[in-house]
Amino acid sequence: MAKDVIMPALGMAQETGTLMRWLKDPGDSVAKGEPLMEVETDKATVEVEAPASGILASVAAQPGDTIPVGQRIALILAPDEAAPPENAAAAPGPRPSSSAAPVPTPVPAPKVAPISATPTAARIAAEHQLDLAQIRSQGGRVQKDDVLAHLAAQQQPPASRRTLASPKARRLAQERGLDLKAIRGSGPDGAVLAADVLATPHATAEPEVEEQGQEFAVSRLWRVMAERVSQAWATIPHFYLLREVNATHLIAWHDELHERFAVRPPDSTEQGSSKITYTDLLVKVVAIALRRHPHVNVSWQNNGLVQHPDVNIGLAVAVEDGLVVPVLHQADMLGIRRLAALRAQLIAKAQAGRLAPGDLSGGTFTISNLGMYGVDAFSAIVNPPQAAILAVGRVAERVVPLHGQPAVQPMLTLSLSCDHRAVDGARAAQFLQTVAELIEHPMRLLE
Repeated sequence: MAKDVIMPALGMAQETGTLMRWLKDPGDSVAKGEPLMEVETDKATVEVEAPASGILASVAAQPGDTIPVGQRIALILAPDEAAPPENAAAAPGPRPSSSAAPVPTPVPAPKVAPISATPTAARIAAEHQLDLAQIRSQGGRVQKDDVLAHLAAQQQPPASRRTLASPKARRLAQERGLDLKAIRGSGPDGAVLAADVLATPHATAEPEVEEQGQEFAVSRLWRVMAERVSQAWATIPHFYLLREVNATHLIAWHDELHERFAVRPPDSTEQGSSKITYTDLLVKVVAIALRRHPHVNVSWQNNGLVQHPDVNIGLAVAVEDGLVVPVLHQADMLGIRRLAALRAQLIAKAQAGRLAPGDLSGGTFTISNLGMYGVDAFSAIVNPPQAAILAVGRVAERVVPLHGQPAVQPMLTLSLSCDHRAVDGARAAQFLQTVAELIEHPMRLLE
Protein backbone atom coordinates (compact mmCIF):
# COMPACT_ATOMS: atom_id res chain seq x y z
CA MET A 1 0.00 0.00 0.00
CA ALA A 2 1.27 3.46 -0.92
CA LYS A 3 2.76 5.55 1.90
CA ASP A 4 2.37 9.33 1.94
CA VAL A 5 5.44 11.55 2.15
CA ILE A 6 4.31 14.72 3.93
CA MET A 7 5.87 18.00 4.96
CA PRO A 8 6.94 17.29 8.57
CA ALA A 9 6.33 19.44 11.63
CA LEU A 10 9.22 20.00 14.03
CA GLY A 11 7.49 22.32 16.46
CA MET A 12 4.10 23.37 17.69
CA ALA A 13 4.37 26.83 16.11
CA GLN A 14 5.51 25.61 12.68
CA GLU A 15 3.01 26.09 9.87
CA THR A 16 5.11 25.58 6.71
CA GLY A 17 8.40 24.12 5.52
CA THR A 18 10.55 24.85 2.47
CA LEU A 19 11.79 21.95 0.36
CA MET A 20 15.48 22.51 -0.31
CA ARG A 21 16.18 19.42 -2.45
CA TRP A 22 15.27 15.81 -3.04
CA LEU A 23 17.97 13.27 -2.23
CA LYS A 24 16.23 10.70 -4.42
CA ASP A 25 14.73 10.92 -7.92
CA PRO A 26 11.25 9.71 -8.94
CA GLY A 27 11.47 6.00 -9.66
CA ASP A 28 14.38 5.44 -7.28
CA SER A 29 14.22 2.73 -4.65
CA VAL A 30 14.27 4.03 -1.08
CA ALA A 31 14.67 2.27 2.24
CA LYS A 32 12.77 3.19 5.39
CA GLY A 33 14.89 5.53 7.51
CA GLU A 34 17.10 6.54 4.55
CA PRO A 35 17.55 10.32 3.98
CA LEU A 36 14.94 11.33 1.40
CA MET A 37 14.90 15.13 1.24
CA GLU A 38 16.24 18.29 2.84
CA VAL A 39 13.67 20.64 4.38
CA GLU A 40 14.15 24.10 5.89
CA THR A 41 11.73 24.83 8.73
CA ASP A 42 11.40 27.49 11.39
CA LYS A 43 14.13 25.71 13.36
CA ALA A 44 16.82 24.53 10.93
CA THR A 45 17.58 22.75 7.68
CA VAL A 46 17.17 19.04 8.31
CA GLU A 47 17.33 15.77 6.44
CA VAL A 48 13.96 14.02 6.46
CA GLU A 49 13.99 10.24 6.37
CA ALA A 50 11.81 8.03 4.19
CA PRO A 51 8.72 6.84 6.12
CA ALA A 52 8.69 3.48 4.33
CA SER A 53 10.60 1.31 1.86
CA GLY A 54 9.60 1.23 -1.80
CA ILE A 55 9.67 3.37 -4.94
CA LEU A 56 9.51 7.18 -4.86
CA ALA A 57 6.68 8.42 -7.06
CA SER A 58 4.07 11.17 -7.55
CA VAL A 59 6.48 13.92 -6.55
CA ALA A 60 4.38 17.08 -6.25
CA ALA A 61 6.89 19.59 -4.83
CA GLN A 62 10.05 21.10 -6.26
CA PRO A 63 13.09 22.65 -4.54
CA GLY A 64 12.21 26.12 -3.30
CA ASP A 65 8.52 25.36 -2.72
CA THR A 66 7.05 26.40 0.63
CA ILE A 67 4.51 23.78 1.69
CA PRO A 68 1.99 23.65 4.56
CA VAL A 69 2.82 21.17 7.32
CA GLY A 70 1.05 17.85 6.81
CA GLN A 71 0.51 18.25 3.05
CA ARG A 72 1.40 15.25 0.88
CA ILE A 73 4.28 15.95 -1.49
CA ALA A 74 5.08 12.44 -2.79
CA LEU A 75 4.25 8.74 -2.47
CA ILE A 76 6.33 5.67 -1.72
CA LEU A 77 4.94 2.69 -3.60
CA ALA A 78 5.49 -1.02 -3.23
CA PRO A 79 7.66 -2.44 -6.06
CA ASP A 80 4.64 -3.79 -7.97
CA GLU A 81 2.22 -0.99 -7.07
CA ALA A 82 0.90 1.64 -9.47
CA ALA A 83 0.50 5.31 -8.65
CA PRO A 84 -2.98 6.90 -8.66
CA PRO A 85 -4.36 7.38 -12.21
CA GLU A 86 -3.64 11.10 -12.38
CA ASN A 87 0.01 10.42 -11.62
CA ALA A 88 0.35 7.05 -13.29
CA ALA A 89 2.94 8.33 -15.72
CA ALA A 90 5.21 9.32 -12.87
CA ALA A 91 5.26 5.91 -11.23
CA PRO A 92 6.12 2.37 -12.31
CA GLY A 93 3.17 0.53 -13.81
CA PRO A 94 1.87 -2.89 -12.69
CA ARG A 95 3.74 -6.00 -13.66
CA PRO A 96 2.31 -7.62 -16.82
CA SER A 97 0.36 -10.88 -16.42
CA SER A 98 1.49 -14.06 -18.16
CA SER A 99 -1.30 -13.76 -20.75
CA ALA A 100 -0.58 -10.18 -21.67
CA ALA A 101 1.72 -9.15 -24.46
CA PRO A 102 5.27 -8.58 -23.26
CA VAL A 103 5.98 -5.02 -22.33
CA PRO A 104 9.46 -3.70 -23.09
CA THR A 105 11.40 -2.97 -19.95
CA PRO A 106 12.43 0.69 -19.89
CA VAL A 107 16.12 1.37 -19.60
CA PRO A 108 16.71 3.25 -16.36
CA ALA A 109 18.40 6.59 -16.65
CA PRO A 110 21.92 6.75 -15.23
CA LYS A 111 21.93 7.73 -11.57
CA VAL A 112 23.39 11.15 -10.85
CA ALA A 113 24.76 11.69 -7.38
CA PRO A 114 23.11 14.59 -5.56
CA ILE A 115 25.09 17.81 -5.58
CA SER A 116 26.57 18.50 -2.15
CA ALA A 117 25.91 22.03 -0.89
CA THR A 118 25.78 23.85 2.42
CA PRO A 119 22.24 24.61 3.70
CA THR A 120 22.72 28.34 3.04
CA ALA A 121 23.97 27.72 -0.49
CA ALA A 122 21.04 25.37 -1.19
CA ARG A 123 18.54 27.89 0.16
CA ILE A 124 19.89 30.78 -1.94
CA ALA A 125 19.98 28.57 -5.04
CA ALA A 126 16.38 27.45 -4.45
CA GLU A 127 15.18 31.02 -3.93
CA HIS A 128 16.73 32.08 -7.27
CA GLN A 129 15.72 28.83 -9.04
CA LEU A 130 19.33 27.90 -9.75
CA ASP A 131 20.52 24.43 -10.66
CA LEU A 132 23.26 23.49 -8.21
CA ALA A 133 24.84 21.31 -10.88
CA GLN A 134 25.56 24.45 -12.94
CA ILE A 135 27.40 26.21 -10.10
CA ARG A 136 31.15 25.78 -10.00
CA SER A 137 32.73 25.27 -6.60
CA GLN A 138 36.34 25.32 -5.48
CA GLY A 139 35.88 22.23 -3.31
CA GLY A 140 33.64 19.21 -3.26
CA ARG A 141 30.71 21.15 -1.76
CA VAL A 142 28.96 24.23 -3.12
CA GLN A 143 29.39 27.12 -0.69
CA LYS A 144 27.40 30.34 -0.25
CA ASP A 145 30.11 32.42 -1.98
CA ASP A 146 29.97 30.09 -4.99
CA VAL A 147 26.23 30.72 -5.39
CA LEU A 148 26.58 34.48 -4.90
CA ALA A 149 29.37 34.64 -7.45
CA HIS A 150 27.22 32.67 -9.90
CA LEU A 151 24.35 35.10 -9.36
CA ALA A 152 26.68 38.04 -9.87
CA ALA A 153 27.88 36.52 -13.13
CA GLN A 154 24.30 36.23 -14.38
CA GLN A 155 23.39 39.78 -13.42
CA GLN A 156 26.41 41.51 -14.93
CA PRO A 157 26.09 42.98 -18.45
CA PRO A 158 28.41 41.50 -21.08
CA ALA A 159 30.70 44.51 -21.04
CA SER A 160 31.58 43.99 -17.39
CA ARG A 161 31.99 40.21 -17.33
CA ARG A 162 35.71 40.60 -16.57
CA THR A 163 34.95 41.98 -13.10
CA LEU A 164 32.64 39.29 -11.72
CA ALA A 165 32.58 39.42 -7.93
CA SER A 166 30.45 38.37 -5.00
CA PRO A 167 28.58 41.15 -3.14
CA LYS A 168 30.86 40.80 -0.13
CA ALA A 169 33.95 41.06 -2.34
CA ARG A 170 32.61 44.27 -3.92
CA ARG A 171 31.93 45.77 -0.50
CA LEU A 172 35.39 44.87 0.80
CA ALA A 173 37.05 46.21 -2.36
CA GLN A 174 35.20 49.51 -1.99
CA GLU A 175 36.15 49.78 1.69
CA ARG A 176 39.82 49.13 0.87
CA GLY A 177 39.98 51.34 -2.22
CA LEU A 178 40.80 48.42 -4.54
CA ASP A 179 40.01 48.04 -8.24
CA LEU A 180 38.24 44.72 -8.78
CA LYS A 181 39.69 44.50 -12.29
CA ALA A 182 43.17 44.30 -10.78
CA ILE A 183 42.31 41.36 -8.50
CA ARG A 184 42.60 37.82 -9.79
CA GLY A 185 39.47 35.94 -8.80
CA SER A 186 39.42 32.34 -7.62
CA GLY A 187 35.66 31.85 -7.86
CA PRO A 188 33.46 30.42 -10.64
CA ASP A 189 34.32 31.92 -14.05
CA GLY A 190 37.11 33.86 -12.39
CA ALA A 191 34.77 35.74 -10.05
CA VAL A 192 36.45 37.69 -7.27
CA LEU A 193 35.57 36.32 -3.83
CA ALA A 194 35.94 37.95 -0.43
CA ALA A 195 39.07 35.89 0.26
CA ASP A 196 40.70 37.27 -2.91
CA VAL A 197 40.10 40.84 -1.78
CA LEU A 198 41.37 40.15 1.75
CA ALA A 199 44.55 38.65 0.29
CA THR A 200 45.25 41.80 -1.78
CA PRO A 201 47.19 44.70 -0.21
CA HIS A 202 44.81 47.64 -0.01
CA ALA A 203 45.38 51.28 -0.75
CA THR A 204 46.07 53.65 2.14
CA ALA A 205 43.76 56.36 0.83
CA GLU A 206 40.17 56.40 1.98
CA PRO A 207 37.56 55.82 -0.72
CA GLU A 208 36.10 59.04 -2.04
CA VAL A 209 32.49 57.89 -1.62
CA GLU A 210 31.41 56.89 1.84
CA GLU A 211 29.46 53.63 1.90
CA GLN A 212 25.83 53.99 2.91
CA GLY A 213 23.69 51.52 4.79
CA GLN A 214 22.73 48.59 2.59
CA GLU A 215 19.92 46.12 2.91
CA PHE A 216 20.70 42.46 2.43
CA ALA A 217 18.61 39.33 2.39
CA VAL A 218 18.39 37.22 5.53
CA SER A 219 17.72 33.52 5.71
CA ARG A 220 14.28 32.08 6.36
CA LEU A 221 15.64 30.71 9.63
CA TRP A 222 16.59 34.22 10.74
CA ARG A 223 13.22 35.66 9.68
CA VAL A 224 11.32 32.97 11.58
CA MET A 225 13.60 33.43 14.60
CA ALA A 226 12.81 37.16 14.53
CA GLU A 227 9.08 36.44 14.35
CA ARG A 228 9.22 33.91 17.20
CA VAL A 229 11.18 36.09 19.61
CA SER A 230 8.97 39.07 18.75
CA GLN A 231 5.88 37.03 19.47
CA ALA A 232 7.38 35.62 22.66
CA TRP A 233 8.40 39.07 23.88
CA ALA A 234 4.97 40.53 23.07
CA THR A 235 2.81 37.72 24.49
CA ILE A 236 4.77 36.17 27.38
CA PRO A 237 4.80 38.08 30.70
CA HIS A 238 8.48 37.70 31.55
CA PHE A 239 10.09 38.06 34.95
CA TYR A 240 13.74 37.53 35.83
CA LEU A 241 15.73 36.17 38.75
CA LEU A 242 19.49 36.75 39.12
CA ARG A 243 21.85 34.72 41.24
CA GLU A 244 25.63 34.86 41.76
CA VAL A 245 27.13 31.46 42.41
CA ASN A 246 30.57 30.49 43.70
CA ALA A 247 32.09 28.29 40.98
CA THR A 248 35.03 26.90 42.98
CA HIS A 249 33.64 23.37 43.25
CA LEU A 250 32.24 23.46 39.70
CA ILE A 251 35.76 24.14 38.41
CA ALA A 252 37.21 21.35 40.56
CA TRP A 253 34.49 18.96 39.36
CA HIS A 254 35.20 19.86 35.73
CA ASP A 255 38.97 19.44 36.12
CA GLU A 256 38.60 16.09 37.91
CA LEU A 257 36.27 14.65 35.24
CA HIS A 258 38.44 15.98 32.44
CA GLU A 259 41.55 14.37 33.90
CA ARG A 260 39.80 11.09 34.71
CA PHE A 261 38.15 10.57 31.34
CA ALA A 262 41.17 11.78 29.38
CA VAL A 263 43.16 8.71 30.47
CA ARG A 264 40.41 6.10 30.77
CA PRO A 265 38.40 5.00 27.73
CA PRO A 266 34.60 5.09 28.00
CA ASP A 267 33.01 1.91 29.30
CA SER A 268 30.22 -0.08 27.66
CA THR A 269 27.48 1.77 29.51
CA GLU A 270 28.46 5.18 28.19
CA GLN A 271 29.57 4.74 24.62
CA GLY A 272 31.13 7.69 22.86
CA SER A 273 33.55 10.22 24.25
CA SER A 274 34.01 13.96 24.01
CA LYS A 275 35.73 16.76 25.85
CA ILE A 276 33.67 17.54 28.92
CA THR A 277 32.68 21.21 29.13
CA TYR A 278 31.09 23.40 31.76
CA THR A 279 27.93 23.33 29.65
CA ASP A 280 27.73 19.55 30.12
CA LEU A 281 27.92 19.96 33.90
CA LEU A 282 25.32 22.73 33.86
CA VAL A 283 22.96 20.59 31.77
CA LYS A 284 23.26 17.82 34.34
CA VAL A 285 22.70 20.22 37.24
CA VAL A 286 19.67 21.85 35.62
CA ALA A 287 18.18 18.48 34.64
CA ILE A 288 18.40 17.18 38.22
CA ALA A 289 16.98 20.46 39.56
CA LEU A 290 14.02 20.17 37.15
CA ARG A 291 13.39 16.61 38.31
CA ARG A 292 13.28 17.92 41.90
CA HIS A 293 11.08 20.88 40.89
CA PRO A 294 8.60 19.50 38.33
CA HIS A 295 6.46 22.64 38.59
CA VAL A 296 9.11 24.40 36.46
CA ASN A 297 9.20 21.61 33.86
CA VAL A 298 5.85 22.74 32.43
CA SER A 299 4.26 24.68 29.56
CA TRP A 300 1.37 27.14 29.38
CA GLN A 301 -0.94 25.88 26.64
CA ASN A 302 -4.63 26.47 25.92
CA ASN A 303 -5.02 28.54 29.09
CA GLY A 304 -3.74 25.71 31.25
CA LEU A 305 -0.58 24.04 32.51
CA VAL A 306 0.91 20.98 30.83
CA GLN A 307 3.24 18.87 33.00
CA HIS A 308 6.08 17.23 31.06
CA PRO A 309 7.04 13.72 32.23
CA ASP A 310 10.55 13.89 30.71
CA VAL A 311 13.32 16.41 31.31
CA ASN A 312 14.54 17.44 27.84
CA ILE A 313 17.14 20.22 27.85
CA GLY A 314 17.52 22.46 24.78
CA LEU A 315 20.84 24.19 24.09
CA ALA A 316 20.84 27.50 22.23
CA VAL A 317 23.43 27.11 19.43
CA ALA A 318 24.51 29.88 17.05
CA VAL A 319 24.78 28.78 13.40
CA GLU A 320 25.50 30.64 10.18
CA ASP A 321 21.87 31.53 9.51
CA GLY A 322 20.66 32.28 13.02
CA LEU A 323 19.92 30.27 16.14
CA VAL A 324 18.82 26.67 16.66
CA VAL A 325 17.97 24.78 19.84
CA PRO A 326 18.85 21.07 19.63
CA VAL A 327 17.54 18.97 22.49
CA LEU A 328 19.18 16.52 24.89
CA HIS A 329 16.33 14.14 25.70
CA GLN A 330 15.98 12.73 29.22
CA ALA A 331 19.09 14.62 30.28
CA ASP A 332 18.51 13.75 33.93
CA MET A 333 19.04 10.07 33.09
CA LEU A 334 22.31 10.53 31.17
CA GLY A 335 25.79 10.03 32.60
CA ILE A 336 28.25 12.89 32.14
CA ARG A 337 30.31 11.20 29.41
CA ARG A 338 27.25 10.15 27.43
CA LEU A 339 25.77 13.60 27.82
CA ALA A 340 29.01 15.25 26.62
CA ALA A 341 29.17 12.96 23.59
CA LEU A 342 25.55 13.66 22.61
CA ARG A 343 26.03 17.41 23.12
CA ALA A 344 29.09 17.42 20.85
CA GLN A 345 27.21 15.44 18.18
CA LEU A 346 24.23 17.79 18.26
CA ILE A 347 26.38 20.91 17.97
CA ALA A 348 28.36 19.42 15.08
CA LYS A 349 25.12 18.48 13.29
CA ALA A 350 23.67 21.95 13.94
CA GLN A 351 26.70 23.72 12.51
CA ALA A 352 26.65 21.43 9.46
CA GLY A 353 22.90 21.92 8.95
CA ARG A 354 22.23 18.21 9.45
CA LEU A 355 19.92 18.14 12.45
CA ALA A 356 17.17 15.54 12.26
CA PRO A 357 13.56 16.30 13.26
CA GLY A 358 13.97 14.38 16.52
CA ASP A 359 17.00 16.50 17.44
CA LEU A 360 14.86 19.64 17.62
CA SER A 361 11.60 18.46 19.14
CA GLY A 362 10.37 17.89 22.67
CA GLY A 363 12.40 20.46 24.60
CA THR A 364 11.01 21.36 28.04
CA PHE A 365 13.69 23.86 29.22
CA THR A 366 16.49 25.78 27.49
CA ILE A 367 20.02 26.82 28.53
CA SER A 368 21.79 29.69 26.76
CA ASN A 369 25.48 29.96 27.63
CA LEU A 370 27.43 33.01 26.43
CA GLY A 371 30.23 32.66 28.94
CA MET A 372 32.66 31.55 26.23
CA TYR A 373 32.19 34.97 24.58
CA GLY A 374 33.26 36.86 27.72
CA VAL A 375 29.71 37.89 28.68
CA ASP A 376 29.29 38.45 32.43
CA ALA A 377 25.48 38.23 32.54
CA PHE A 378 22.43 38.62 30.32
CA SER A 379 18.70 37.92 30.28
CA ALA A 380 17.27 35.59 27.63
CA ILE A 381 13.81 35.48 26.05
CA VAL A 382 11.67 32.47 26.97
CA ASN A 383 11.53 29.84 24.22
CA PRO A 384 7.80 29.01 23.85
CA PRO A 385 6.04 26.85 24.77
CA GLN A 386 8.58 26.28 27.55
CA ALA A 387 8.14 28.02 30.90
CA ALA A 388 11.72 29.17 31.53
CA ILE A 389 15.22 29.61 30.14
CA LEU A 390 18.52 29.87 32.03
CA ALA A 391 21.11 32.39 30.80
CA VAL A 392 24.69 31.65 31.88
CA GLY A 393 27.59 34.11 31.91
CA ARG A 394 31.31 33.54 32.28
CA VAL A 395 33.23 32.44 35.34
CA ALA A 396 35.13 35.51 36.56
CA GLU A 397 37.15 36.26 39.67
CA ARG A 398 35.48 38.76 42.00
CA VAL A 399 36.02 40.02 45.53
CA VAL A 400 33.29 38.56 47.71
CA PRO A 401 32.84 38.05 51.46
CA LEU A 402 34.08 34.65 52.62
CA HIS A 403 33.82 33.73 56.33
CA GLY A 404 33.48 37.42 57.15
CA GLN A 405 36.56 38.47 55.18
CA PRO A 406 36.99 39.78 51.59
CA ALA A 407 38.33 37.10 49.28
CA VAL A 408 38.85 36.63 45.53
CA GLN A 409 36.62 33.81 44.29
CA PRO A 410 35.54 32.49 40.87
CA MET A 411 31.92 33.61 40.49
CA LEU A 412 29.23 32.73 37.97
CA THR A 413 26.09 34.79 37.26
CA LEU A 414 22.86 32.96 36.44
CA SER A 415 19.76 34.68 35.06
CA LEU A 416 16.47 32.78 35.01
CA SER A 417 13.76 34.14 32.67
CA CYS A 418 10.27 32.81 33.37
CA ASP A 419 6.78 32.86 31.88
CA HIS A 420 4.71 34.21 34.78
CA ARG A 421 1.62 32.41 33.48
CA ALA A 422 3.30 29.04 34.08
CA VAL A 423 5.70 29.70 36.96
CA ASP A 424 5.38 32.07 39.89
CA GLY A 425 8.23 33.83 41.67
CA ALA A 426 8.39 31.45 44.63
CA ARG A 427 8.64 28.28 42.53
CA ALA A 428 11.20 29.90 40.24
CA ALA A 429 13.28 31.04 43.23
CA GLN A 430 13.22 27.56 44.76
CA PHE A 431 14.36 26.03 41.49
CA LEU A 432 17.19 28.56 41.08
CA GLN A 433 18.22 27.96 44.68
CA THR A 434 18.59 24.24 43.95
CA VAL A 435 20.61 24.97 40.81
CA ALA A 436 22.94 27.23 42.80
CA GLU A 437 23.36 24.66 45.59
CA LEU A 438 24.19 21.87 43.12
CA ILE A 439 26.80 24.08 41.43
CA GLU A 440 28.40 25.03 44.73
CA HIS A 441 28.11 21.50 46.16
CA PRO A 442 28.11 18.95 43.28
CA MET A 443 28.06 16.03 45.73
CA ARG A 444 24.43 16.88 46.41
CA LEU A 445 23.63 15.49 42.99
CA LEU A 446 23.87 12.08 44.64
CA GLU A 447 21.16 12.83 47.19
